[in-house]
Amino acid sequence: MVYSYTAIGDSLTVGFGALPGNGFVPVYRGMAEQHVRAFVSYENFGVNGLTTSGLYEHISRNGAMRQAIKQAEIITISIGGNDLIRAAKSAPFGSKASQHFNQALSQCKTNVSGILRTINQLKGGGQRPYIIRAVGLYNPYPQVEEAGYWVQQYNRFLNGYAGGNLGVANIYGSFQGRERELLSLDHLHPNGRGYRVIAEQLNALGYRPLA
Repeated sequence: MVYSYTAIGDSLTVGFGALPGNGFVPVYRGMAEQHVRAFVSYENFGVNGLTTSGLYEHISRNGAMRQAIKQAEIITISIGGNDLIRAAKSAPFGSKASQHFNQALSQCKTNVSGILRTINQLKGGGQRPYIIRAVGLYNPYPQVEEAGYWVQQYNRFLNGYAGGNLGVANIYGSFQGRERELLSLDHLHPNGRGYRVIAEQLNALGYRPLA
């Protein structure tokens, strides 16, 4: 038995900020192999800077990605961080900032719902069991008071989908107060240690009904 793992998402899926092989995707793949006791092949469709709307477009139109999702028993998704970062950068200081974040969060919700719906459509009628694992957001801007609030709003929304074959890795608390230790030199992306934390959280969600 060979299991297929398809990783989709943004720069976290790429592993940006860590040495090759130290992103959460290859680390999690290794952990998955130990659990399912079989070879796990994987394809990484991560794109630096990808937003939820970008991923929704990819999953709707990219034939290679759609085929890989159809065949996968394990699917991971990391998305949403760039939407909030863009909102933070475009928001003026003061009262209108929350308006920008509200808009970004609303778009995130629409797009993520579409992404998950598309995955389930692609998997529809399949005989083989599969799991979806979503990576929650950490706060790369702990010094910005409002940032934590909006990150947690997104995470709360994402957790609303948890159940059945979909699990959410809640990494917010794991990174909080440990940013110096877990983020790379750009203070935005995880370093190898940070990606290992993400992989461990994904692994802790288990592999039912696969193993």
